[in-house]
Amino acid sequence: MENNHQSQPLQPTKASRFKRVCVFCGSSPGKNPSYQLAAIQLANQLVERNIDLVYGGGSIGLMGLVSQAVFNGGRHVLGVIPITLMPREITGETVGEVRPVTGMHQRKAEMARLADAFIALPGGYGTLEELLEVITWAQLGIHDKPVGLLNVEGYYNSLLSFIDKAVDEGFISPSARHIIVSAQTAHELMSKLEEYVPKHNGVASKLSWEMEQQLVYTTKSDIAR
Repeated sequence: MENNHQSQPLQPTKASRFKRVCVFCGSSPGKNPSYQLAAIQLANQLVERNIDLVYGGGSIGLMGLVSQAVFNGGRHVLGVIPITLMPREITGETVGEVRPVTGMHQRKAEMARLADAFIALPGGYGTLEELLEVITWAQLGIHDKPVGLLNVEGYYNSLLSFIDKAVDEGFISPSARHIIVSAQTAHELMSKLEEYVPKHNGVASKLSWEMEQQLVYTTKSDIAR
C-alpha cells in the first residue's frame, strides 16, 4: 500500500535578485527563544532562495545559529571579523570561510561591499551601529541596496518609533524613511526586499566603499596629528 504521508520535495523557489545577503545580529542568543527561531528561519529562507551569507564571523549567539544553518543548507558562508575580536566571538570551529580584517571599519566596509542586501536580526550596540551605518550610506547614495529589519515580536518597535519621530520633526525625509524595510517574519521580509525600489535621492552617489573608508582613515589621521 502506498504511503500518502511521505514528505514531498520542496518546490523550487523563484530565483532571487540577490546572490549574497549580509546579516547583522547579536553574538548573544537573546533571552526570548523566538529570536533564535527567527535566525534559523531567516537562514532557511536564504538557503531556499539559493542566497549565500556574509556576516560578522562569530560562532556564538545568533551569529552562530544563522551561519551554521546556512552552511548546513549547502550555501557559502563568509565571516568577516577583526583579528582582535576572534578570541571573543569565535569559540570552537567556525563554518565556511573566515576573512580576518584589521578593524571594525574595514569589517563593515567589506561586508557592505560584498552584499546585495542587508538584514538585521535582534542584537545590541554592534548590530544597531552596523544597521544605522548602511542606512546612512544608502541615504548618502553610496549604495542603493535594500536594508531589512527582522522585527521579531516587536523587538525593534521603539527604534522604528524613534525614526518616525525623526521624520515628523524634520530630521529624516519621508523618502529616506523608505530605506528601512521591516517585517515580523523572515519570509515576509525577504519578499519585501525582493520588491524593494529606492525612493530617496542620494547626495554623494559618486562615492564608493573604498573612497568612503579612505575618508574615514584620512580624517582619523588628521585628528591624530
